[in-house]
Amino acid sequence: MNRKSYLLIFLITLTGITKTLSQHLVVSDKYLEINAEAHDPLYTTYAASMERSQLYDDKAYKMDYYSESEPLAYYGDQAGRFYTMWLVDKLAINKISRYYKKPVVKASFPDMAILEYQPFENIKVQETFFVYSSGIAMVNMIITNESEKSHLIDLYPVLEIENDSLNVLRFDKESNTYYTNHYETKKRLISNLYSKAPYPTNVRDLFSVSFEPYSYGGYKGGPDEFYQVIKTDWYDENRTDSLNLKQNEPVDFITIHGRFELKPGDTKQVRYFRGWQDRSDNSEKLQETINKLKNLDIQPFIDQNIELYRSIPRIDFTTEDEKLVYLGAFNLARGCMLPPTEKTSFNFYVFSRNPLWGWGHGHQVLHESISMIAYVYLDPVSAQGSQRVYMEQQGDDGLIAYRHGPRGAQTYPHKGKPTTSAPFYSWINWEIYKVSHDNEFLEDAYLSGEKYVEWLIKNRDTDKDGTFEWGPYGIIENVRDWYNVVFQISAERYLDIDKEDISDELECLDLTLMVVKEMRTLAKMADELGKPRESKNWDRKADQISDLVNKIMWDEETGFYYHVDKKNHEFNFMERDLKREEIIGFLAMWAGVASKDQASLLIDKLTDPEKFWRKYGVPTLAADDPWFSPYVDYCCKWNGPVWLLWDYMVFHGLVNYGYDDLAIELGNKMILAVTTQLSANHNYWESFSPDNNILDCPTNYIWDSIMAKLLIEMYELK
Repeated sequence: MNRKSYLLIFLITLTGITKTLSQHLVVSDKYLEINAEAHDPLYTTYAASMERSQLYDDKAYKMDYYSESEPLAYYGDQAGRFYTMWLVDKLAINKISRYYKKPVVKASFPDMAILEYQPFENIKVQETFFVYSSGIAMVNMIITNESEKSHLIDLYPVLEIENDSLNVLRFDKESNTYYTNHYETKKRLISNLYSKAPYPTNVRDLFSVSFEPYSYGGYKGGPDEFYQVIKTDWYDENRTDSLNLKQNEPVDFITIHGRFELKPGDTKQVRYFRGWQDRSDNSEKLQETINKLKNLDIQPFIDQNIELYRSIPRIDFTTEDEKLVYLGAFNLARGCMLPPTEKTSFNFYVFSRNPLWGWGHGHQVLHESISMIAYVYLDPVSAQGSQRVYMEQQGDDGLIAYRHGPRGAQTYPHKGKPTTSAPFYSWINWEIYKVSHDNEFLEDAYLSGEKYVEWLIKNRDTDKDGTFEWGPYGIIENVRDWYNVVFQISAERYLDIDKEDISDELECLDLTLMVVKEMRTLAKMADELGKPRESKNWDRKADQISDLVNKIMWDEETGFYYHVDKKNHEFNFMERDLKREEIIGFLAMWAGVASKDQASLLIDKLTDPEKFWRKYGVPTLAADDPWFSPYVDYCCKWNGPVWLLWDYMVFHGLVNYGYDDLAIELGNKMILAVTTQLSANHNYWESFSPDNNILDCPTNYIWDSIMAKLLIEMYELK
């Protein structure tokens, strides 16, 4: 058979495939349909699903469909962005502001988004962004000419590495793929990646298209410079509509040019791919996968996402904003999950996959795992698996270390003692069980939780007085990091950790209340498991500690709870006044320790606008404290910022004591904080300002997925 015959068969086959692939993708579940415009509160970060993800060689992306001065683009941390430039009948369309109809997101899942827009009148595009794996992201475009005339379409998919240069290796005409290299640093503004971990730094890019290129090229500059390239001067005698066919040179961006004519009613399907890998990996395997994806039906992947969301409560929201927050919270949690690897046989999470920081990949921590009480509604088995990481790696003595995951238990020993984390363990497991109803999980969780509390009693009540102290590495163990008005000696933290942190020298209110909550929860577990004697025993212990809290940590004069000196149980330490009103005082309602009268006094503090009842939620420190700051200008601050997990615990306490209306009001403040940010920048944040909307701290923290749980409980109250 001659070459022309092969070509004819190929074209016939391709025509059949194109008819199938050019079918518009469908979201068959009406509840999951959205209509998010640029300033709607949509979370827009996407990562590959667990089964196609890996820990180190992983790239997730942020979608920018809202910046009118930029093209519709997809950003990877340290890995630049990719986007499409258009020419329609030689009219250059290089930014969203020039689109005839701007992008609207019709569906958003953890690994994909489906958008609709018109770059030119009656040229309708359904664009699907799909992070297929840790190493491959694709854009699927279905372009339809709904006008009554033919149009010449020139498409320019672009891969651009900002603040760096791509080193072009070659253009492979057989696969229609640009091969380039670039460098990614492990350095981060806040927390560098672990130097000994195998995060790729010298990486390879494969930029590939599903169509036959008209031309290709590489250039210096950015979108504005490229606009000058494609918007050629029609009166220039040297005018050309071909790109420069650049190879073997450093550039700032590469592009592959496609050209086709769309007749009235015609539809064209186009795909392009960004492949990313360590240079030591096999590029042929990556190319082979991309080639398969060029003709793969992606409707089944959409259907899988729809099936994933079948189990979430179908809330009839009052506003579309609430629905977007709800679905986005589940997307956030799912997007942080990774499959079993190395020293764990269960799935686990990282704090964020885009952007990427060192501590965010430092493995699971109990206070981050509160996100599992929301995630369980989406995938109970996976949420339980995440908690089983702790069970699997728990010490023989009962210790649950500060971090657990693929590298095993990380105890961060300090002064000869291991470090644990804030003990939310059994509470999380119980909340998961209430959704999953998995008795085997409950039995295992009870035994593990029992061992852990016994470890806490032995190792965190060193003077055996019935209340608890944080460990010697308290600055990380107590969750509350820096800028803590009690544990931190200096306002500006200029001393070293051991001199700054005094949390192991106090009887600590927060830890003691957490232990009470763990014991109350173990009592519920024991009762559910048919162990009434053990249940009563845990309640008895919790009663004893609660009495001590009310005896030594409650101040009648100010109507609030505080830490006390370990030695004499007074409200001062080395002449420092410990009566500083922090959010942890309200944990007495979350743990069920406060009497009704005490709760009433706490409510007076909580609802005082000059203290805690602020615009965007309950701050970590009363606003009338001299150390209070509403500014979120760095990570980890506990002198004013709002942390959604802790506000959720305040919400939980309000419900416990029958203050349902106040709980809903607090929930609305939290929703306002989240929607304000999502509408502006489409990120969740580590913390939020109680008073203003300017933030500069880590983004897309898994624990903000607690908003899904908050909304479920708010609508139950309503």
